[in-house]
Amino acid sequence: MIEKLGQSSEIDGVQYLLQQMKLEGVSCNEDVFISVINSYRQVGLAEQALKMFYRIREFGCKPSVKIYNHILDALLSENRFAMINPIYSNMKRDGMEPNVFTYNILLKALCKNNRADGACKLLSEMANKGCSPDAVSYTTIVSSMCKFGKVEDARELAMRFEPIVSVYNALINGLCKKSKLEEAFRLLGEMMDRGIDPNVITFSMIISSLSDVGNVEMSHAVLGQMFVRGCSPNIHTFASLLKGYLLRGRLYEARDFWNCMIREGFMPNVVAYNTLIHGLCSSGNMDEAVSVSHQMEENGCSPNVTTYSALIDGYAKAGNLDGASETWNRMISNRCHPNVVSYTSMVGVLCANSMFSQAHSLIENMAMDDCPPNTVTFNTFIKGLCGCGRVEWAMEVFDQMKQHGCSPNITTYNELLDGLLQVNRLKEAFDLFTEIEEREIELNAVSYNTILHGVCRAGMMEAAFKFVGKMLVGGTKPDAITFNMIIYAYCKQGKVKTAIELLDRIRASGQWHPDIISYTNLLWGICNWIGIEEALIYLQKMLNEGICPNIATWNVLVRCFFSNLGHLGPIHILDDIMRRVHVKAFYLSYMDQVEKKEWRMKATYVLANSFLLLLIHVCISAYVLVKFLT
Repeated sequence: MIEKLGQSSEIDGVQYLLQQMKLEGVSCNEDVFISVINSYRQVGLAEQALKMFYRIREFGCKPSVKIYNHILDALLSENRFAMINPIYSNMKRDGMEPNVFTYNILLKALCKNNRADGACKLLSEMANKGCSPDAVSYTTIVSSMCKFGKVEDARELAMRFEPIVSVYNALINGLCKKSKLEEAFRLLGEMMDRGIDPNVITFSMIISSLSDVGNVEMSHAVLGQMFVRGCSPNIHTFASLLKGYLLRGRLYEARDFWNCMIREGFMPNVVAYNTLIHGLCSSGNMDEAVSVSHQMEENGCSPNVTTYSALIDGYAKAGNLDGASETWNRMISNRCHPNVVSYTSMVGVLCANSMFSQAHSLIENMAMDDCPPNTVTFNTFIKGLCGCGRVEWAMEVFDQMKQHGCSPNITTYNELLDGLLQVNRLKEAFDLFTEIEEREIELNAVSYNTILHGVCRAGMMEAAFKFVGKMLVGGTKPDAITFNMIIYAYCKQGKVKTAIELLDRIRASGQWHPDIISYTNLLWGICNWIGIEEALIYLQKMLNEGICPNIATWNVLVRCFFSNLGHLGPIHILDDIMRRVHVKAFYLSYMDQVEKKEWRMKATYVLANSFLLLLIHVCISAYVLVKFLT
């Protein structure tokens, strides 16, 4: 009866029956008392279970190793680490020898606390007391080491005993999480060479890691190897393959694979549905994603908070407040409690629609809803405010973060730096940059690029070069954005030759290849400080590298070209363009309509303004290229 009440979470009933047994002098046996402990554990009342354990003799029952194990496991389930060691000490004081289950619980407790060293010592204690560690013991420690990034130490430990499939799986999982796929494959080969058959978990982990990097073809090859070795895939294997298709944007193949999976009798679970919905949302297919979520319910698979969060985030990225709100209401009506991800997505969509007061209210409600906002939530709000020039409010939110127990990270500072620089509050931006350095928060390329963009736009070229120096000294690797801004800064100062040397030197080193922005900046500098002839040489280099000019590039060249022609230059160029593109008949027809000589000049400019804007890519590009190539 106590066991049934405990399974139904009827704790009051359990306590009543226990008290009745005591009053009637009915002793509790070991199994009954374990049922009492498990009842408390099931409802998250491990501390209450411990209090009941201290009263065990009142109910005519004596502590046993099995009872100790269950109370230790209940405390571990709630991470009550401080209580575990005293109970273990009591156990030894009562003269009871821990068994392998006791040690495994203690090993899990140490590993959860990142105490792998203590776990290894306990492993030695087990051996000294004649209690042989089992597969769970070794797997627990190896998994913990891999979880905390100590894969090499885990591998060394694994070599001390006869490896088993679960230990190999833990090692392969650790390597996959560190994106060391080649090593994971080597370990898979070693595993098979030693006669240990990989199981579905082994293969699924590797397939998942390959899919994470978009290598669908190799994932299929591993799936083929599974079939060859007689290992049947499960729904998690297929969900991992599906993820690979979706990450690569191969939606047609993803849908085909999904249908094939169902035809083969693999019914999707919540993980598979969420994988498909997340992929559809990421690619902007919101209608289809919502349709899949309804199919999910129709097939008896209830959407969870991850499902709704993916949908809300998809609507947020599209700025679709109505869609996000409908999904939110659907989630609440289905009694699914929102998590920090869904809350943060809603904050994002409210900010995208400039509804900052509502976003702020939602953040305030999070704490009351037992879902406190995190740093990402505040970063989302600060980004929205800065994007609309509401920097004062963003700074206030920044100060309020500490009240919610959130520490700003480099993303927080980057958003604030960008916001301050957008409204030309340079001194405050510099002060904030100094604060980042003083707090020893690691600056990244985004931080430096943000400040560089701001000072370059303000014409503070000397300051820009100082920040570049800081960046290099601090060990932050410049990216394409950094190099383009340095080139622009040199060109702005008239140091075009230096910009050219820098571009050639970095290209030769293989660190970076110039792009359309690099060449457009360089052409702007050459046009302003050297001349059109030199600009055309670099236009040729650009074309030779397969980089196509865009409208900004042509604007630079055309402005430079026209500025060298004087007042009547554009008229002569227009005549030349008309001749070259075989539309002179149209031009003459238009001019014949102008009867008065004094209106001829005005008509030419009218035609230029309309016709050139319409055909700038064709006409101007044709002229410059013909002049340049002939």
